[in-house]
Amino acid sequence: MRISEVPDPRPREDEILVSGVELGICGTDREICSGLFGTPPPGRSWFVLGHEGLGRVSRVPPSAHPLGEGTLVIGVVRRPDPEPCAACSAGEAHGCLNGRYTETGITSLDGYGSELWTARPEHLVPVAENLRDVGILIEPASVVAKAWETIAQLEAGFWSASERVLVTGAGPIGLLAALFARQREREVHVFDRDGGLRAALVRDLGAHFHSGCADEVARRVRPDVVVETTAAPEVISGVSRGLAPHGVLCLLGIAADDGVAAPLSSRSTVLGNHSVFGSVSAGLRHFQQAQDALLAAPVNWLPRFVTRRLPLEEAEYAVRRHPEDVKVSVVLGDA
Repeated sequence: MRISEVPDPRPREDEILVSGVELGICGTDREICSGLFGTPPPGRSWFVLGHEGLGRVSRVPPSAHPLGEGTLVIGVVRRPDPEPCAACSAGEAHGCLNGRYTETGITSLDGYGSELWTARPEHLVPVAENLRDVGILIEPASVVAKAWETIAQLEAGFWSASERVLVTGAGPIGLLAALFARQREREVHVFDRDGGLRAALVRDLGAHFHSGCADEVARRVRPDVVVETTAAPEVISGVSRGLAPHGVLCLLGIAADDGVAAPLSSRSTVLGNHSVFGSVSAGLRHFQQAQDALLAAPVNWLPRFVTRRLPLEEAEYAVRRHPEDVKVSVVLGDA
């Protein structure tokens, strides 16, 4: 990762110019900077990092649009492929069927990690002003919103509503998953190796924090739903054996080494009528659902997420993980 001067973007007639405010950094960004992931735009060996971009509308296209100048916005990540599949044609690029989508700051598109960036109006979501300091959490929360949408669809076919939720990993995605579960009045348990601030954030939600061995925790809790964010094979294997009948295992973590597989017991999965699914990215409705969830979060809970805010000139330190980190951001401007 390096900090460079690049030419100012030139918005096309159908694009909005946005002044960057803040950029959230996540595990995907760290993998990209380590060379494990990411694809630059065609013809380039580099690209602008960042897919958790908060900004303000600086200039709107000649054709009038509801997003007026000064509007606080968050940009969506995934864009439809040039020859849209059925999902992309329906505005559901997050479920692209042919894999030819692009992703801002990840796959073939420059990201939001600059002082100015552009986007088409349909790829921007207006953000409430009182979420200014935590707006970077909307994108990761949108991933959780999409996951819960699928969980709800699966639960609709069960004999009884699920009650106990186990979240593995107390990073930003895991904590947001716990928030969504608590807002649905579930009994929530969170497993993580580290305590400290993460444990405090869990308990302040009214949830239970656990450490130790994931399989032992799962056997004690007997969860109806597991939201897995660690991608650790031993954790996935352990919690899958502790699922209650008709349990749901949602996989949100992605292992850096794709060759490492987590063995799932076919016997317990089949005989337990378990549902296992993976989820990634999100659509516009999930961004709105995410914003609604953040607006309803306990006062003073979300701001504690952001443990480090760095100026743009120190952005390279943002991708270096500190033991006490929960969420790290880069300040792009004071808009």
